[in-house]
Amino acid sequence: MSARLAAAFAVLLVLSACTGGRSAAPRSFSAVHSINFGGLDRSYRVYLPAGLPTPAPLVVMLHGCFGDAQQCENRYGWDELADDAKFVVAYPDGVGRAWNAHGCCGRPAQENIDDVGFINAAVNDISRNVSIDSARTYATGVSNGGMMAYVLACNPGNFAAIGPVAATQLGPCSTPHPTSVMHIHGAADQVIRYNGGPDAVAHIDGPPVPDVNAFWRNVDRCAPPVISSEGPVTTSTADCPDGRSVVLSTVDGGGHDWPPFATGALWRFFAAHPQ
Repeated sequence: MSARLAAAFAVLLVLSACTGGRSAAPRSFSAVHSINFGGLDRSYRVYLPAGLPTPAPLVVMLHGCFGDAQQCENRYGWDELADDAKFVVAYPDGVGRAWNAHGCCGRPAQENIDDVGFINAAVNDISRNVSIDSARTYATGVSNGGMMAYVLACNPGNFAAIGPVAATQLGPCSTPHPTSVMHIHGAADQVIRYNGGPDAVAHIDGPPVPDVNAFWRNVDRCAPPVISSEGPVTTSTADCPDGRSVVLSTVDGGGHDWPPFATGALWRFFAAHPQ
């Protein structure tokens, strides 16, 4: 897989150097790559904007249940933001369009597929060919993908911050590592309920979202949160040692979706919270 990715990145670097950072070539390179992990052929998409710094930040975007990497790349605006802010975006594909998030969802949960290992392997695969800043590697996701972001933070890894959206934390989190967290959730979400408890469709029985937020404030040894509001969004921000923070943005009337402000807000949070 990697020869094409490495060659494309090398071309971008040469063009940038020859034009003072103003590449006359197409601004981006997006491709699908495959690795074999855990006896399964797995895939991920990667997006490289022109003019990347060396090393570059990396954002891993995880699709929801029934979604996929292509849908994520097309829908959530990360590529366009990466063009301006200059970071790499990876879009892994879950087996059967789902992730093993400790109780949800689909085949990965039923077969206990090692998605933590696969996502870390994808990050390592990219890092062997693209100069990635290990202190500025982040994970975000929507719904089941947001749950997977929590699983990543509950296991050893290199993610400086996570950004779950319309998600919850399921199962045990016995070995969390200090991680900055920004959680975005609609107060009227009927699939992953803000106040916890099972829904009538997916039967996801998660804790109240504020309880998940409190868990991570405890992990990160944060100060009491400060509350602010702007329009329908109420944000709880807790400052923590070593420059970390734990944030909960609640969208009044918001449902089970990715709010329009989420991509920009998450990138600003990530950029402010290196490892």
